[in-house]
Amino acid sequence: MVEKRNLIRQMKEYAEEHNVPIMLDDGIDFLTTFILKKHVCHVLEIGTAIGYSAIMMALVDPNVKITSIERDNERYLEAIKNVKAFGLEDRITLIYNDAFNVKLDGQFDLIFIDAAKAQNIKFFEMFERNLVSSGSIITDNLNFHGLVQKNEEEIKSRNVRALVRKIKNYIDYLKNNSQYHTEFFDIGDGISVSTKK
Repeated sequence: MVEKRNLIRQMKEYAEEHNVPIMLDDGIDFLTTFILKKHVCHVLEIGTAIGYSAIMMALVDPNVKITSIERDNERYLEAIKNVKAFGLEDRITLIYNDAFNVKLDGQFDLIFIDAAKAQNIKFFEMFERNLVSSGSIITDNLNFHGLVQKNEEEIKSRNVRALVRKIKNYIDYLKNNSQYHTEFFDIGDGISVSTKK
């Protein structure tokens, strides 16, 4: 247990040093509690980064299996290293590819979207066919460091402004999607849970 705690701490330190966005602690707590409460066994994660959230999800329950997609080579290789360090290669499958090039046949209890924020709607629509009938789609970073709540004129960078607009569009998309019931939580960097009706 001490060794696992040390490995988790090392992952967090690596993320901070290399500017890799990983879930905030209360966000991870929310996600892992959700997995336990809903008895989630199969998770699809869009955006592995260094494998932090996949590992944290796998550690919750020995029955949890995760398929995770990452397009950045450096992060993918770091994720492989981390998954091996925890001995979770048999439960975490890492795919090195752009998510838009990945076609999966499997069905998942939970789809976790934590990748390029501007593509959230596309990710949702592309992978919802892989969701079981009672499954949920969880999306992270909907507050985007508090910028989503700000007036757009306050955001100096044009690129960041455009990204914030796309996140707002995604929030509207979730609110208006009649096939799902979506709840929003002001936890971590803002989380949504969309469950099939």
